[in-house]
Amino acid sequence: MRKRGFGLVFFFLSTIWLSALAQRPPAYPLVTIDPYTSIWAFTDQLNESPTRHWTGKNQPLDGLIRVDGRTYRFMGAPMTTLKTVIPTAQTTAYELVYTFQKPDEGWEKSGFKPSGDWKTGQAPIGDGASSNPVKPATLWKTKEVWYRRTVNVSDLNFENPVLYLSHDNDVVVYINGVKAFDSGHGYIGDYKVFPLSPEARKALKKGANVLAVSCINPSGGGYVDVGLVDERKVNLGAPVGLARQLSAKVQATQTEYQFAAGPVALTVTFTTPLLLDDLDVATRPASYLTYTAQSTDGKPHPVQVYTAASGLLSVHQPMQKVVGKRSSADGLTVLSIGTTEQNILGRKGDDVRIDWGYALLAAPTASTTQTGIGQPAALFRSFVGQGNVTDEANQPTTADNRSLAVSQSLGTVTQTPKTAHVILGYDDLYSVNYFGKNLRAWWRRDETMTAEKMLAAVEKGYSQLMEKCRQFDQKLYADAEKSGGKEYAGLCQLAYRQAIAAHKTVAGPKGEVLFLSKENFSNGSIGTVDVTYPSAPLFLIYNPTLLKGMMEPIFQYSESGRWTKPFAAHDVGTYPLANGQTYGEDMPVEESGNMLILTAAIAATEKNAGFAKQHWSTLTTWVDFLKKEGFDPSNQLCTDDFAGHLARNANLSIKAIMGIASYGYLANQLGQSDVGEQNLKLARELAQKWVQMAQDGDHYALTFDKPQGSWSQKYNLVWDKLLALKVFPSDVAEKEIRYYLTKQQPFGLPLDSRRTYTKSDWIIWTATIATNPQDFQQLIVPIFKYADQTPSRVPLCDWHETTDGKQVGFQARSVVGGYFIKLLSDQLH
Repeated sequence: MRKRGFGLVFFFLSTIWLSALAQRPPAYPLVTIDPYTSIWAFTDQLNESPTRHWTGKNQPLDGLIRVDGRTYRFMGAPMTTLKTVIPTAQTTAYELVYTFQKPDEGWEKSGFKPSGDWKTGQAPIGDGASSNPVKPATLWKTKEVWYRRTVNVSDLNFENPVLYLSHDNDVVVYINGVKAFDSGHGYIGDYKVFPLSPEARKALKKGANVLAVSCINPSGGGYVDVGLVDERKVNLGAPVGLARQLSAKVQATQTEYQFAAGPVALTVTFTTPLLLDDLDVATRPASYLTYTAQSTDGKPHPVQVYTAASGLLSVHQPMQKVVGKRSSADGLTVLSIGTTEQNILGRKGDDVRIDWGYALLAAPTASTTQTGIGQPAALFRSFVGQGNVTDEANQPTTADNRSLAVSQSLGTVTQTPKTAHVILGYDDLYSVNYFGKNLRAWWRRDETMTAEKMLAAVEKGYSQLMEKCRQFDQKLYADAEKSGGKEYAGLCQLAYRQAIAAHKTVAGPKGEVLFLSKENFSNGSIGTVDVTYPSAPLFLIYNPTLLKGMMEPIFQYSESGRWTKPFAAHDVGTYPLANGQTYGEDMPVEESGNMLILTAAIAATEKNAGFAKQHWSTLTTWVDFLKKEGFDPSNQLCTDDFAGHLARNANLSIKAIMGIASYGYLANQLGQSDVGEQNLKLARELAQKWVQMAQDGDHYALTFDKPQGSWSQKYNLVWDKLLALKVFPSDVAEKEIRYYLTKQQPFGLPLDSRRTYTKSDWIIWTATIATNPQDFQQLIVPIFKYADQTPSRVPLCDWHETTDGKQVGFQARSVVGGYFIKLLSDQLH
């Protein structure tokens, strides 16, 4: 495991995290509020790159500290501007020649003469999918496209020439016949800079140049547009050094960095008080950013700290126009920025950012604090030169050309620490459209509530909430360590904020709590049942009301008559529009089993079945379906069918059996003992039949038709243990665990015998089935290793390759709440 450089400065000795295991997260959570306001550091050093939205798009937060008049950067990347050399269709219409037929050899070279299948058209080229950054002028419906354009370059005096492009999917770019860039597999839904190969840079010449591009798109979403820009450092008027990062640690509600800025030690703490026992606090869209400074050489030093938030926090695309404003709230100065268009709830989808409402930056009003709204470079220069910030004329401008900034003087800093803080937040006005009605966030359910009032409450509770977060983080870690060891505790604290921030809490039509997930980097669905199912353990532990809020939309969808099928829906729409299922295929056994099991889990946690009673008729319809279709499932989609659909899926059959057993458990809780025992008896009979049909020597098969050597993780068995239902013979789990331990790879247990990739949430469910703590540890340690060593630097992905630890798909999803299942198991017993 990688070890941190703790204890390098004596100041830090009293504040260092005393865990025996240091952990390098795949990405560091900073401001984690909901699917739209979710800012992360994708690199180990906070001042190595811009902070980003969980989708990977830049959403810069910048931080500077001025010590004895010298400025150091501790957060964000050096400020640059992009000077257009070869424009994209984002800003300039251009003509190209293209073909959908494989061209002759040499098509990318300057002297090539297009003929035959080559046509002339306008850029950009795409298939018209809604995710295209600019509406395509030339439609592309084939698998591959090749195009050429002749461009004029008048000046070769570059600082750092880079390609500026959007591609979906795989793109290769040539300049005058020399390969400039090859994306490999993958796509981006926005425009982004990419390095230019040294050979292609040499190939650029004054005058006419040929830019040649090929792009492959195996499925929907095709798009390609390529330009060239010169990335230039902004002159800030004085040198800006790098603060030396000494350590970084992630806890459940806080991420803390420690720096040396010359003779001053600086601690930077990001805190999102997601304390789920108090929804009024947990749902406020605000995070604290706290600075603590102390002299390390025994001498006094004047210190100022600068915080800036980019207008990019409030837009989907950098070119959208924004405007800032200033207000006040009970001792706070509040800066806000948002789009001029304010198309509320006007955009839906997966790889998207919010472009309505207002990003917020607030600081306690004081004579030593100055605030500004302006052009980023001008704000920087003001602080670097004088330690303050000043407002500029605040006319509408593109989001990347406007920032909110706060300068705070800590006065003369000695060996006694001094602190300051700011509040980062977002007021989205309305959060989701729910079956035709725009709903407000839970914190805004009172229509008299405003962003200023919310921020005032956040500020008033600062000291108390910081202490509560500290205590909560310690307890969560201690509880998880006791339950599953240090590696398990590390995974739980890494998953906590991510799981919660992939949801939005809103007030439903009847004033009820609705807790709606977004299926991040999967398909963008809202309220997906097979995302609710794996994420549930965290919420069962810390507030079952939120799990009810995840399930209510599915119940209400069925009970309203809008969903008429005899099984549970997959979702209720595409985030943030919850107007009915948009997923193209049903998961009948999967989702019905999930809903029944989770309803029983709520009853077990709350020690009453009141929630089940509210929806008993619907649950009865779903269990009847499982009795008819669940035991030996037909060829249908389930949550794990990355390698294709399966008929007669043995793990899906377990889910159906556990769904029937859960209904029996609930009936007993509701005093319907005849119904309860009838369903539990049936579940046990089906379990015995399952054992016979799935038996395959030293393990149980992937499917009932037993492909030779097949196997799969039977993670759905975990509910037999958690709910103490005694449906399956105890030796089933024991046999499976013994077999799994022979199939381990360096970064985890594969999902099944078809591929070597896995789902980390399911591994932890599988490990929880084990009765021997050593077996649990053997299954958990490779997942910790994956989280600590994966080369995929994105918010924790739950679908990774077990051979090399690389991301296969997904990131920042709520399903990592499933890591808490071992802790839940211990809580229930």
